[in-house]
Amino acid sequence: MFLSFNSLHAKMKNNNTNNTKLILLHPYILKQGSSNRLWFLALITLFTLIFLLTLIYTRDSLSPSSNSTSSTTSVGGVASSAAVLGGVHTNALPKNVVNTLLHYSSNANTTAKMDLSDTKSISDVLRRCPSPCNFLVFGLTHETLLWRSLNSLGRTVFIDENRYYAAYIEEKHPEIEAYDTQYTTKQSEYKELISSVKEQAQNECKPVQNLLFSECKLGINDLPNQIYDIDWDVILVDGPRGHWDSAPGRMSTIFTSAVLARNKKAATAKSGKTHIFVHDYNLDPQRVSSEEFLCKENLVENNGMLAHFVLERMDENCFDFCHSKKSS
Repeated sequence: MFLSFNSLHAKMKNNNTNNTKLILLHPYILKQGSSNRLWFLALITLFTLIFLLTLIYTRDSLSPSSNSTSSTTSVGGVASSAAVLGGVHTNALPKNVVNTLLHYSSNANTTAKMDLSDTKSISDVLRRCPSPCNFLVFGLTHETLLWRSLNSLGRTVFIDENRYYAAYIEEKHPEIEAYDTQYTTKQSEYKELISSVKEQAQNECKPVQNLLFSECKLGINDLPNQIYDIDWDVILVDGPRGHWDSAPGRMSTIFTSAVLARNKKAATAKSGKTHIFVHDYNLDPQRVSSEEFLCKENLVENNGMLAHFVLERMDENCFDFCHSKKSS
């Protein structure tokens, strides 16, 4: 119990002889301490409320929209996100991303590159290709990483004549799948080689066959077995390198592409058609080989440097590459 101020004053007079020291507690002091505690509690409550509101708002803003649907597809050990439109997986990157990739590829500081019109033609076909798209490329070139990126949800396989360069590319870019092959042809002999194939069109060089067991001079038969079992949707002939007489030429890659396209399995193929692009089509070995094995009737576009053919699968009892060149 606290003493009143008058009582204390009297007590101090009566105890003058005692040197007792008293502490006076004014009611205002107690009120002030209680008020400070209330303000402190109010501030804590306010900050807690602000924190909770911020946390809720941030969580809502980061959550995906309920109207968007996405699926994660793993291809060749690489997980990628594919947009699902009407239940069908598309193989397309956003258009602005594709345009950026094409721009930087065609404007690179090198002469060994494709023009923008060429890369765009191939890109357009890859964008329409049902996913997962099987893309076979003959030649490791400046555009290698571009092709792999444009077909990120599919399988892209590269074939090159230089085993050391293929190994180097795979080591530097582990996402690249590359194999080497040995060419035994010479570009200067392309006319004789084409004539030899035409003579053997009903035997070793027929348009529908398993090239793994082929003895045809233009057939590539030293690739991994799996390459011959895949139904290729798109094939690009941009190798081997070299346009001089002793260079291998591209007769073998064009012939092999023609056989792979016509050898599609009806039961497993997503489409009976295969898109084949031939780069450097303006050169005679490429043009003549394409006319014999890919056929003019299948040519859908030719801008001079790049020719685009669309081939359909063929019955194994057919022995003519082109309908317009029936065997006698």
